[in-house]
Amino acid sequence: VTSSVMQFEYKNRVINLLDTPGHADFSEDTYRTLTAVDSALMVIDAAKGVEERTIKLLEICRLRETPIITLINKMDRYARDSLELIDEIENILNIQCAPITWPLGSGQHFRGIHHLEQDCLIPFHRDQPSDKMTTPLESFDRSDPRASEHFGESDLAELADDLELIQGAGHGFDLDAYLQGRQAPVFFGSALRNFGIRELLDFFVTIAPPPRTRVTDGEDVDPHNQDFSGFVFKIQANMDPQHRDRIAFLRICSGKFDQGMKLHHVRTGRDTPIANALTFMARGREHIQEAWAGDIIGIHNHGTIQIGDTFTVGKSISFQGIPSFAPELFRRVRSKDPLRNKALLKGLTELGEEGAVQVFRLSNRNELVIGAIGALQFEVVSWRLQHEYKVDCIFEAAPYQTARWVSCDDVAILEKFRRQLAANVALDSGNFIAYMAPTQVNLQLTEERWPEITFHKTRELSANTRLARAG
Repeated sequence: VTSSVMQFEYKNRVINLLDTPGHADFSEDTYRTLTAVDSALMVIDAAKGVEERTIKLLEICRLRETPIITLINKMDRYARDSLELIDEIENILNIQCAPITWPLGSGQHFRGIHHLEQDCLIPFHRDQPSDKMTTPLESFDRSDPRASEHFGESDLAELADDLELIQGAGHGFDLDAYLQGRQAPVFFGSALRNFGIRELLDFFVTIAPPPRTRVTDGEDVDPHNQDFSGFVFKIQANMDPQHRDRIAFLRICSGKFDQGMKLHHVRTGRDTPIANALTFMARGREHIQEAWAGDIIGIHNHGTIQIGDTFTVGKSISFQGIPSFAPELFRRVRSKDPLRNKALLKGLTELGEEGAVQVFRLSNRNELVIGAIGALQFEVVSWRLQHEYKVDCIFEAAPYQTARWVSCDDVAILEKFRRQLAANVALDSGNFIAYMAPTQVNLQLTEERWPEITFHKTRELSANTRLARAG
């Protein structure tokens, strides 16, 4: 349900992979992960095509002009027509597609791929081991006699027709368009079989951008700056079941990190020595001695670190563009045992701090409402409350469709707004004021009736924000 972080090397390049969950497991954490990346890999199911959550993720990438590379996956299973998939991606996601590899067949008839840039055929063998990437790559030209033996004349004829269409009506790869997030190079393959992945990685390490300049509330931070800086984009609790630990994931934006160095925690104003920082390799983790711009490190959090916090050496700056998103699903929550209310509040507070769920307290009554992006988040919260805080909770339907954080330059108008709409005004876990709308129509009417109030779909998690906060 949360994104996983891992580091690996490929062809003398260090890649920090922030892997997000599948569509059934979506959470706000998935969205926020995109704020920490320099480029994105979009995986499309060859049978399902573009899914609803993919559209929302691409909107965030587009706002940040994040370069996107695309893998159309599971070609060894049932798959829709490849040209149809390309057309769907371009029309729904409003991004150019530039095929780099092209499939021959699909499902039981999947024979391999053609590499357009290298003009060679790469055969797929259904019985090949999944560690195929460690063996020499087999490929040959279309005129090679082995081509007709493996692929068959009909496969090659269909490929020739597809290539003619692609070259006539498609888009050639444009590096500038890719780096600006306007074009996505497209690859076909099977991640489970490790087929087509080598071609993607080979291309990726030659075109993907290095760490980029980051926006702050002061001067922008160049990754080559020698002064250390970074921001927290994720907090995860109990990564090790044997230790009730909480790890803050910090993206380094500039400078070099050395184990044990003292960092300035901008929000609290304190200088803190960072000992036992971690790096993540697949499912394992180990202590790291040094790290650089673009790396992700894990630091132990004892309740003092929040998502959006900035750590620096020297300067007091705050990185911008680390948002909390308006929830789409809401539930009232209470403890089955009233004597466990304090534990319930503690659990929800900590889960809210790590971004597992958003917690709202209604202004005019002692009622807790939690908001989420995906329905599975509620099940996760229930399980964690039960197993980590010994609280059996009850979820009930909440009469809200969406929430908006508010801001207003006139304090008197803001207070009037809070009084008159007290039944729909809540405070989130950061004590920021939010309007809880029962319907989209209600939200629209409220915005029209209160023109002095600004309604926000996102809340900036950095130290500096214009949103209204309860005193």
